[in-house]
Amino acid sequence: MPVMPERWQIRGDNGASALDAWAGVLAATHIPFDVRATYRTPKAFQGLVTRRRFGDLMLVDCASSPFLGHWALGQPTEQIVGFQLIRKGVELVRERSRKVSLTAGDMILWDGLQPVDVEVVEPFLKRTLIFPRESVMAVCPRLADVKALPPLKQGGATRLLMRYVNALAHELPQLDGPASAAAASAALELLRGAVEPSLPSSRSARRTALQSEVRRYVRTHLQDPALGPESIARAHAMSVRALHALFEESPESVATLVRRERLSRCLEDLEQPNGGSITEIAFRWGFRDAAHFSRVFRREFDMTPSEARHLQQ
Repeated sequence: MPVMPERWQIRGDNGASALDAWAGVLAATHIPFDVRATYRTPKAFQGLVTRRRFGDLMLVDCASSPFLGHWALGQPTEQIVGFQLIRKGVELVRERSRKVSLTAGDMILWDGLQPVDVEVVEPFLKRTLIFPRESVMAVCPRLADVKALPPLKQGGATRLLMRYVNALAHELPQLDGPASAAAASAALELLRGAVEPSLPSSRSARRTALQSEVRRYVRTHLQDPALGPESIARAHAMSVRALHALFEESPESVATLVRRERLSRCLEDLEQPNGGSITEIAFRWGFRDAAHFSRVFRREFDMTPSEARHLQQ
């Protein structure tokens, strides 16, 4: 079943109590700002946030009257990264040496660990796709080499991500759990495409990026029974020996990675009422022998495929 959206609203409240309440809303949905009034802040402050969770991401729509928000080192941090799109109004963002004025159609990437000041100059509406920071670092490992998130280049990848975010707002109410998880994975890949061209390169970063590329390749080719070190190496124009060397310091080998990903997909299908028979599921995800599948499944999850299915009934 689709997850219902969460809503927070400040409606026409007066004075400091309204701004304190708004600070609580922002802390719950974005990052913990110290919220203050400016000469533009109306006596009857209004703010509305709607949040919808899907996979391990969050899509957040936020509208408010003008205010000033400050977050500094020493305050609580959030292990999140936000891709923000301004839909209406004006917002000023000051982060380190960067000062940006955002108006309708502008986009920005922000880090929940970086001190920032924001000022809503005109009543505004923004839409933000919020990612766990560790997920972003997993697909964009070169981010570890920079002190601050880079400005987004206004290219095709960034515009495609913007269109996808807006499409998500319309489609998420109709998506079930598996479809929501797939939508979250697609959003993460689109973010990678928008961010990576702006990042520096180093030998260590290239190695980590190639490992991430191999993992993505594995996840998208699990249904191929021939998927293994030889086919993976061939797809990435390297020798099998070089592929094994790439993962020699990783906690699992390439073959183990393939097996674990296949077993995870099989477990997901076993938990679905319409996932198919156990043999169909095993063959769907690249296993060639049902008996072998049952043995490795039990070794991985300490239960048989039949027991896993019965747990969901």
